Amino acid sequence: MNSTENISISDNAALVVIDVQNGWNDRDRFPARNNPAAEGNMALLIDAWQAAGRPVVFVRHDSPKPDSPLHPGQRGNQLQDFVQQRRGKGAGPELLVTKTVNSAFLGAPDLGRWLEEAGIRQLVVIGIMTNWCVETTARMGGNLGYDVIVPVDATYTFDAVGPDGQSLTADELFRATATNLHAAGFARIATTAAVAGQG
Repeated sequence: MNSTENISISDNAALVVIDVQNGWNDRDRFPARNNPAAEGNMALLIDAWQAAGRPVVFVRHDSPKPDSPLHPGQRGNQLQDFVQQRRGKGAGPELLVTKTVNSAFLGAPDLGRWLEEAGIRQLVVIGIMTNWCVETTARMGGNLGYDVIVPVDATYTFDAVGPDGQSLTADELFRATATNLHAAGFARIATTAAVAGQG
């Protein structure tokens, strides 16, 4: 799914990699997911950003719930190997943000302050889950005046049950996020190929 807009990436655009943690791979805990190409697309974008010397922000969700696979101290809290292995490998600045809520802007250290001090006004947001922390971070970034781009094919999510007991598939939620962000002007929707091609 991609927007018809032309995508132009700033030299100092920050790649924000949301919650790519081992806990999401627990198939006994989570329902069906979508977009099996997501991890490859995430890796491609991290590599492109690091090679170009652009800033990369890694975000980790430290769940306060003791029974969560993302609770600190559990293996599920750790970044997935393909992300962890790339940390510290880029020529540009890097930041690790930890959070306990959905938005990376409400974590520590203060993402907004770090971006402001670096003069960064454009964000490319990828990671897990499309309709939770990726969408929330993109919405808040848009509200704060950043130019936010979301290559949705570098994200994935899971099936979910609504308040009426009806299920939506991961693909339906994935498309809903892209539609919400695009239609309301929170972010521009793109493909990994379109964004990586601007490196």
